[in-house]
Amino acid sequence: MVSLIPLALATCGLLVFSAGAQQIGKATASTTPTIDQSLEWKAAFNPKMSPDGKRVVYEVQQANWEENAFERNLWIVEVATGEAHPLTSAKKSSTTAAWSPDGKWIAFLSDRPGQITGTPEGKKQLYVISADGGEGQQLTKTENDVNAFDWAPDSKRMAFSMTDPEPQALKDRKEKYGEYAVVHADYQMTHLWTMEIPGGGTAAEPKRLTAGDKFSVGEFSWSSDGTRIAFSAQKDADLISSATADLYVVTVRDGAVKKIVSTPGPDTNPKWSPDGKKIAFETAAGAKYYYYTNTKIAVVAAEGGTPQILTETFDEDPGLIGWGPDGIYFAAEQKTYAHLFRLNAATKAVEKLSAPDHMASFSFSFSQDYKKVAYRAALENQYAEVYSSDVAPWEGKKLTAMGDQLKGLALAHREVTSWKSADGTTIEGIVYKPADFDAKRKYPLLVVIHGGPTGVDQPIVNADRYYPVERLVAKGALVLRPNYRGSAGYGEKFRALNVRNLGVGDYADVISGVDALIAKGWVDKDRVGSMGWSQGGYISAFITASSDRFKAVSVGAGISDWMTYYANTDITPFTPQYLHSTPWDDPEIYKKTSPISYIAKANTPTLIQHGENDRRVPIPNAYELRQALEDRGVPVKMVVYKGFGHGITKPKQQRAVMEENEKWFRQYIWGEKPEEPKTPVPQADEKKSAAAVNP
Repeated sequence: MVSLIPLALATCGLLVFSAGAQQIGKATASTTPTIDQSLEWKAAFNPKMSPDGKRVVYEVQQANWEENAFERNLWIVEVATGEAHPLTSAKKSSTTAAWSPDGKWIAFLSDRPGQITGTPEGKKQLYVISADGGEGQQLTKTENDVNAFDWAPDSKRMAFSMTDPEPQALKDRKEKYGEYAVVHADYQMTHLWTMEIPGGGTAAEPKRLTAGDKFSVGEFSWSSDGTRIAFSAQKDADLISSATADLYVVTVRDGAVKKIVSTPGPDTNPKWSPDGKKIAFETAAGAKYYYYTNTKIAVVAAEGGTPQILTETFDEDPGLIGWGPDGIYFAAEQKTYAHLFRLNAATKAVEKLSAPDHMASFSFSFSQDYKKVAYRAALENQYAEVYSSDVAPWEGKKLTAMGDQLKGLALAHREVTSWKSADGTTIEGIVYKPADFDAKRKYPLLVVIHGGPTGVDQPIVNADRYYPVERLVAKGALVLRPNYRGSAGYGEKFRALNVRNLGVGDYADVISGVDALIAKGWVDKDRVGSMGWSQGGYISAFITASSDRFKAVSVGAGISDWMTYYANTDITPFTPQYLHSTPWDDPEIYKKTSPISYIAKANTPTLIQHGENDRRVPIPNAYELRQALEDRGVPVKMVVYKGFGHGITKPKQQRAVMEENEKWFRQYIWGEKPEEPKTPVPQADEKKSAAAVNP
C-alpha cells in the first residue's frame, strides 16, 4: 500500500524571511535547467554564528569553469538586517570559518596562493581576517594541508592538526630506490600543533604539541580554561584502523598526554563541559558491528574513568555539536528530515529544538551563551538557505536568498511516499513529479538510489549531480528515490535489515516501490530504469544482473563482486561488518550478495561510470561487470574518469557524467537514437582568434 504524506508549509511564526539577503542571479523564463545551470547553482554552507549572536559567516560555493573547480568563499551577514557581503574573494577556496571567542577575528582555511614566500602550492593554510573585513593574513606555511583548527578561549592562541611531513629516512629511500609504498606501513601520522597570535594578527612559529608513531590525531577541542586539549586518536592514519580511536587529553604547558577512554570500537569528537570537569564524546559503546549500530553520546571525567552512556534510548546516530550551559547539543536524522536536539546530562532527557517538523536542518552553530543558533536548512520543495534563530522559542529567520536563482525554472515536485517491502517492512522514498503531473497518465519511472548505505534522500531541492533528475522529470518521467533498508534516519533495527542481506533485501525494497507506483496507475511498467552511485551503484548492478524488470541501468562506482571489493578497497572492515565474515570464512554469503553471481540472468543495457583511481570501490569491480555483460551479449558502455577517485568532484567531468546518463536513458527509455559525435565548428570570432595565433 502506498500512502502519500501531505507536504507541509512553513508554520506561521516558525520561519521569517529577510528581505535584505544577498541577491542571486535567476532565470528569466519558466525553463528546464540545463546541465550547466544545475552545476552553476550557488549554494550556502557551514554557517558560523558570532559569539554575540549578531552576525553569521558562511561559505558560498560556485562553479569556476576556467579552473574546472567548485570553489568557495566566505560571506558575512548581519542577523538583524539581513545585509550580507563577501568577506573573502581570493583565488581558489576559503572555508571552515571560525570566530575568535572575543568576536574580533575570523580564522579560516584556504588553498589560495600563499602570501609567505615558500608556501607549498595548493596546500590548505590557516588564515585570519578581521571580522570587520580587510585582507586575510596567512598564519601557517606547512608542507601538508592544515586539517582542522580550534581557537583557544583567550583568542590569542590556536591549535591545529596536520599530517606530518615525510621523515628524512623516507626521503633518503626515495632518492636511492625511487618511489614505492609498503602496504599498511609508511604511515605519516597526524599531530597537534599550537601557535601564539598576539593581537589576533601576526602569528609566531607553530609549536608541536604531540608527536611520534603511536597514534594519529582526529578531532580535538580546548578546555574552557585553555590549559588542556582533548583529542581522539587511532593507532595509525589508515581508514581500516577507525575502531582503535580512543580519547586523550594533552596538557598544553608541557605536552603531557594521558589516555582517558579506551573502549572497543571508535571513541571520537570530544567536547568539554563548561566547567572543564567532564568531556562528552561519541562512542560505539563497545559494539562489535559499529558500522550500522547506533552511535552513542557518553560522558567521562576529564581525568578519565568509566564513561557514562547518555543516549541509550535515542534510536539514531547523534552528531555531537557542543556542551552549553543548559545541556549537550546534537544533530540527528529523523526519517526524511533532520533536527537539532538538546540532551540533559543529569536526567538523560532528550528534547527536539528545531522547527517545523518537516524540515531538513544541518550545520548548527551557536553564540557563546548558546541562546542563538545559525544553521543551514530547507523545507520540502525548497532550496537550502542559511537561517538564524533563538534557541527558544525557535523562530527561524532566513538570511540568504539562494533560492532566488531558481525562480523561473520549472522544477519537479517532491513528495514523501511509503510502501511495504516483500517482508512487510515499511519503506519510505521521495517521488518526483512533473509540474503538470496527471494521475491518469502512465509515466516512465526512473529509480535513483542513494549511496551509503547509510545515506538518506529528502524532499528538498538540491543541485543535480551525477544524474540530471530535473531534466529527466521535465522530459516526462517520474523519479523514485527510495530510502531502502540500511538508510539513515529510521533507527538501528532498520539499518541492520540489510546485514547478511545486502543487495537481496535492497532490491526487494526497490522493486516493491516500483510495484506500488505501478499499482497506483502512474507508471508504464515497460519503461523503468535505475541509476545510482557507490552503494546505489551496487544496487543498480544487482538490478542489472538479476532482474528483467528494467529497460536501462546506470552503475556509478558500484560493487559487482564483494570478494573483489574486499581484497582491494581501502575500507576492508565494511564487508565483515555487514556480512559478518570474510570471503575466506564464508564464501557463500559473498556469493549470495554479489551481483556477478547472477550475471547469467543479465539482459538490461547498462552504462558503467567509474573513477580511475577509486580506492573506496576499486575499478576492478567495473571492469569485471563490463566484461561479464559483454560476454553475455548485453549492451554495455563503460566510461572511466581519469585522475578521479570515488567521487567525480570537478564541474567539467560532472557535466560529462550527467550528459552520459541523460543520453543513456533517452536512448533506452524514450527510444531516441544516440547522437553521432560532432566536431565542434568554431564561430567567426573564434576563427579570427585562431588565425591570429596560427597564421
